[in-house]
Amino acid sequence: MNNPIIRVLPPRVADMIAAGEVVERPASVIKELVENSYDAGATSVTVEIRRGGMSLIRVTDNGCGISAADAPNVFLRHATSKIYDERGLEAIATLGFRGEALAAISSVSRVELKTCQNGAESGTLVTAEGGTVTDISPCGCPEGTTFIVRDLFFNTPARLKFMKTDSAEATAAAACALRCALSRPDVALRFIKDGEEQFATSGTNNGTGEISLRDTAYSLLGRDFALGLTEVKSGDATLSCHGLVTAPTVQLGNRGKQYFFVNGRYIKSQLLTAALERAYTNSLPHGRFPGCVLYIELRPNMVDVNVHPAKTEVKFLFEHAVFECVKNACRQVQLTDIKYQISDIKYQISETGVAPIIPVEAVVPEVPNVKYSSPPIEPTRTENILPPEPQLPIVNYPLSIDKPADKIINYPLSTINYKIVGEAYNGYIIVETPEELVFIDKHAAHERIIFDRLKENAKAELPQILLAPVILEPDAEDCELILANLALFEKLGLLIEDFGNGTLIIRELPANCDPGDCQSLLEELCTRLRNGDRPGYLPREDEVLAGVACKAAIKLGKASDPIEWTPIAKAVLSGSIKTCPHGRPVSFTLSRGFIEKKVSR
Repeated sequence: MNNPIIRVLPPRVADMIAAGEVVERPASVIKELVENSYDAGATSVTVEIRRGGMSLIRVTDNGCGISAADAPNVFLRHATSKIYDERGLEAIATLGFRGEALAAISSVSRVELKTCQNGAESGTLVTAEGGTVTDISPCGCPEGTTFIVRDLFFNTPARLKFMKTDSAEATAAAACALRCALSRPDVALRFIKDGEEQFATSGTNNGTGEISLRDTAYSLLGRDFALGLTEVKSGDATLSCHGLVTAPTVQLGNRGKQYFFVNGRYIKSQLLTAALERAYTNSLPHGRFPGCVLYIELRPNMVDVNVHPAKTEVKFLFEHAVFECVKNACRQVQLTDIKYQISDIKYQISETGVAPIIPVEAVVPEVPNVKYSSPPIEPTRTENILPPEPQLPIVNYPLSIDKPADKIINYPLSTINYKIVGEAYNGYIIVETPEELVFIDKHAAHERIIFDRLKENAKAELPQILLAPVILEPDAEDCELILANLALFEKLGLLIEDFGNGTLIIRELPANCDPGDCQSLLEELCTRLRNGDRPGYLPREDEVLAGVACKAAIKLGKASDPIEWTPIAKAVLSGSIKTCPHGRPVSFTLSRGFIEKKVSR
């Protein structure tokens, strides 16, 4: 084998490789251009796309503009006005700083730049194609800058074929613009798709001159989500965290509405996610998540924003301090907006009367208009104070409805005699055999039964056609993921249509799924799609199958008809069902000897 020869790549090829790090899709272009507008001091930005951004992206701002002398240099690699030497990299205070974004964008598209510096008599027009400047001329335009990007990836067909549908790309572009708008609530931002405005924020132009983060969240994230947010803040001039978080009563199916901004930059951070969710320990059930719009401000030299090509990840110098600051801010929601109801309070009885049990950690403000005396006067009905213990049905049920109840069936696959004697806690089927008691997690076992059936034939059961289709407006990232996987969802009995503007219509559901669970079902399926193929998870399609099976299975904690226990017990005792789709056991046993030993028999 001949030794390979090392060659220096031509500048055009090098530019295309660099473009791959910065420009993944139209949303990447929008992010870079809007951040440039923010760095230019703009108070108003308009983003417009056509065909998902593949045919046109236009970003217009009223920032400081670019001088006629500097305008030709904007498409040169590593040309920037943000830093001047290596010391600038130690304390980056702007969103853009590496000077490669515009060069990368221009290398894979046809670009026009129209700009006019504040106070200048005329503007400058610069056009470029495939990374080469083709024309520079004076032009008339308002103060500020407009970038027009056409025919993205026109000269890189290998990249072009990996783009998703126009609808999916438009959804991703909208999600990016939304994050940009949230990052700077003081700047008015409009997003226009195919000639129609999708959303807009007022910035400080709301008539009062004040910045209302809640108004911005209302405009971008919807009324219901915004009304469930509580304002929090902590820290000092060196390190602070402020923003909005959801109350514990708001429970989301995934982390799609967790937005973190560090010094105005949207980032993804496991550290910040962990700090947020640590504040909700014991407040949210497993599998449910809080939402937030949080802004972390710290000195530029305390964070490294140059650790990821897309600058969506950062490294903190003092991680523990950042974790505690965010956690302490988010814990404030536990101390505010807490409204107790009589039915929500657990009571303890003492010689002096009845008093509410409040956890030691839950230090809460005094609840007005709720007084406890000895003996208590209100509530008068004892069942409101001490609810009766649930009575579990201890009844012998047949293994099938066509057999007499007093007959114990010898199930051929199990080679043992058994009978179902009841259910504990509305969740665990109790089966008696000659030598042991078997406790079966009815939800996990039923989930595995449905999963196996779907795995064998994804459309084994006809989907239910909804007489009244369900209309949903999911999170932008979820919407993009759903639109990219419509064929997979339809295979599972979920017929979903794109209604435009981030709205989806669900016309068919898998059998046994409740139409009222549509939103939580889609949130869970999107989470499973993201987790699929990762260590500890199933392949992506199997994860989605497991999600559908979970929603269709008998619910834990909800009473079910004894007839439903029989096929589940049969499947477990026959050995065909041993674990849930993720490998957790669905049953355990207590031997007769163990039980007799406990009562000294």
